[in-house]
Amino acid sequence: MICPMFSRRSPVDLHHGYAVGTITVIAFLGYSLFGLVKFYTYRTGIYDLVIFDQGVRGYANFGPPLSFTKGNWQELGSAFSLLGDHFSPILALLAPLYWIHDGPETLIVAQAALFALAVVPLWTYVRRALGARAAYPLTIAYALSWPIAEAVSFHFHEYAFVPLITAVLFERLQAGRQWQVLLAAVALLMVKEDLAVLVAGLGTGLLFVRGRRRVGTVMMVGGVGFLWLTSYVIIPAIGGDSSRYWYYSGWGGNPIEAITHIVTRPQEVLSVLSTPDTKLWTVLLLFAPLLFLPLLSPYVLAPAALLAERMLATDPGAAGWWGTRYHYNAAIVMALFCAAVDGALRLRRAVQGQGLEKFVPSWTIVATVAAVGMVPLFAFGNLFIPSWYKAGPRFAAASEAVRRIPDGVLVEAANALGPNISARTKVVAWAAKTAERPARAPWILADLEERQPHFDSIQDQAADVERLRRRGYREVFSRDGYVVLCDPLLVHQRAQDRCAW
Repeated sequence: MICPMFSRRSPVDLHHGYAVGTITVIAFLGYSLFGLVKFYTYRTGIYDLVIFDQGVRGYANFGPPLSFTKGNWQELGSAFSLLGDHFSPILALLAPLYWIHDGPETLIVAQAALFALAVVPLWTYVRRALGARAAYPLTIAYALSWPIAEAVSFHFHEYAFVPLITAVLFERLQAGRQWQVLLAAVALLMVKEDLAVLVAGLGTGLLFVRGRRRVGTVMMVGGVGFLWLTSYVIIPAIGGDSSRYWYYSGWGGNPIEAITHIVTRPQEVLSVLSTPDTKLWTVLLLFAPLLFLPLLSPYVLAPAALLAERMLATDPGAAGWWGTRYHYNAAIVMALFCAAVDGALRLRRAVQGQGLEKFVPSWTIVATVAAVGMVPLFAFGNLFIPSWYKAGPRFAAASEAVRRIPDGVLVEAANALGPNISARTKVVAWAAKTAERPARAPWILADLEERQPHFDSIQDQAADVERLRRRGYREVFSRDGYVVLCDPLLVHQRAQDRCAW
């Protein structure tokens, strides 16, 4: 027998379910379309798509997440565990998808699904706090937000898990399920070691919330402890280097020196946070669309801590951390949205009886308008440009060059073509011979028209191809700037006939 209360609420719940499901599906299809168009038109890259493709394939084959691309920096042809680079065991959850389709496209679609699914817990969180009328525009604002757009444009990264897990964490926190909050926090720690900073930041914020101090203490202490454990014990034990991503030499040579410097000379912090001004623009673009409401909530300490980790970096190697490109801001966008909702609630309580109550529900519309308005300025704007869907003039040559690479071989590949042969070859990035890396792969897939990550100029790329020819490499294919070379002394007998084409 159906409960009368359930039967009265069921049509409304179904209506919301269909609506939220529609938003989620549209977001998933849009993200997938964007990523797959880039993949099939040779606009993705070895960094980081091939790296993760190789690692997840290792999990799918019931082995460690080994990457030839990462191993190339130690010895050509060697494989390096991704866990020795970043502690991201959550990637193993994607392994079963490779049993369905083994290739980088799987990662692109999986990332699209993860970003889109975050809509559901976010909608639930906002509806419970501000009502359904506020939940719909805010979830749309998230789905169209520029941090998500730039992350989708970056092909794939483990941060794809962060918005969904973060939304679940805040929704469970709102529901008062503290053990489930801790489980969500643990899931975040499994995404990447630096998410410990976000967990510790949220834990610190919860110390200012009545009834949440105990769970806040656990998250703060656990986050700090986990960051130390992964950085100085686990990653080095797997072959990594705890100083590999230390971009804070302006503060000191290690965390203790850096913290001491910051505490004793705080006047330098503002200078570092505002230099170059790219940092200021990024922070403005993150907070302004939300009308700076996250600043009214203690929850803001979660995204602020992770943002500070990037913006306090002083070295040029960290330049990618400071801007709006790539995937970095996808790690904090959901926490900012959830903090904005909490900030709006606090503002509503503060202005009760002062005639300003109407502002609180209207801000979600403003956030949505801002997100829509910024679409043309970031990656999703390409979806509305018909010419973007067309392959470039060198598409046919790229396809033929890729076809000339035999299965199973070790190949130094041009950045944009590497992902399209990653499923069937051992791809490393094309790089010139150096004292540290004297060996060369049996197969070279070169591009003489687009500058590559490991060359200073196109002229250097052409010079490398000429050196390989003089060394005895045979030219298998050359058209429109793409060159395929192989060394008949290095290739296997099966591939040698093709080397002579």
